[in-house]
Amino acid sequence: MLSLKFKKIGLFYCMTIMLWACGGSNGTSPDPNPDALDRKPILTHWVDNIIIPSYVNFKIKLDAMIARSDAFATAPDATTLVALRTAWAEAYTEWQKVELFEVGPGDKYTIRNFFNIYPADVTGIAQNIADPSVNMALPASFARQGFPALDYLINGLGSTDAEILTYYTIDKDASKRIAYLKRITDRMHTLLESVIEEWNGTYRETFISKTGLDIGSPMALMVNTYVLYYERYIRSGKFGIPSGAMASGTGTKYPEKVEAFYMKDLSLSLAKTAHQATIDFFNGKNVKTGESGPSFKSYLDALEAKDSNTGTLLSEVINSQFITTTAKMDLLSPNFYEQVQSNNQAMVDVYTQMQKAVRMLKVDMTSVMSITITYTDNDGD
Repeated sequence: MLSLKFKKIGLFYCMTIMLWACGGSNGTSPDPNPDALDRKPILTHWVDNIIIPSYVNFKIKLDAMIARSDAFATAPDATTLVALRTAWAEAYTEWQKVELFEVGPGDKYTIRNFFNIYPADVTGIAQNIADPSVNMALPASFARQGFPALDYLINGLGSTDAEILTYYTIDKDASKRIAYLKRITDRMHTLLESVIEEWNGTYRETFISKTGLDIGSPMALMVNTYVLYYERYIRSGKFGIPSGAMASGTGTKYPEKVEAFYMKDLSLSLAKTAHQATIDFFNGKNVKTGESGPSFKSYLDALEAKDSNTGTLLSEVINSQFITTTAKMDLLSPNFYEQVQSNNQAMVDVYTQMQKAVRMLKVDMTSVMSITITYTDNDGD
């Protein structure tokens, strides 16, 4: 009995020592890379080197577009129309690099609702032109303003520039139409100024100081905003809806719902710019230097997150999927309206590849990061 008792005591002490040696404090393993898991540098990098500089770059393009719009309003002719159209396309393209930042001030002012809800509500635009007192902040007016409305007003009123110009010169509502152009651009200017001002003000410190992962924390908000944008506004809005890939099994195509419907050769450029912006953000690309910095990628790597099937770093798998999707986009025509009608399968192929990335971002990435997805989509993952 004594021999057995001492054996039990010895076994107890051996197990205790092993647990203490392997478990560390409180029986938990140390973080794989504590410095890289510090979220404050990530939040700071996002604000100072990506979000605010991106908004500043966009403001330059938007201001140029507004100046061209004012020049057109003063003297509507072929020269000022072409100049406005060029500036509009450049600003619209730059917008694709900031639309994903619907967090903080962007979310407060719901800037996307007033800048890029498409297709444009042509009937509603006519109603707003006729009624200068209409409330532009109401949901009914979302698709009657912003870049899609301008697309219709400078590209879609006629089949030639000469026809378009008649609506701003000799048409009975010419002055009202010019006034509406001014109203749209003034509103875009005011909203953007408000967003930038708040990012440069107290919200910057609020954003970088709250480093938790709880619902409502900047990190959680940014993850949700990012994944939502990739899923709903690029995958679905630019590809899934026009191609019919999301038409509840019917496959009904909606080519008229492509982005930049009235300047159709712009649709691919807008989509590729938006997609690249999400890739750059994932990898923490500094807008000012082009170098990679703290990011989703660096955070996943610090967590040593790996793909469960291959054992490859999850960040590498996600980046590889981004590359595959980009390659599919490279096969598309610049004109999505024609693409849907001539070879819609190529559009569906992009959607399919993007859906694979959605699962990685929305399920795998968020699970590893312990972040809850708080938005809902009804098409499954």
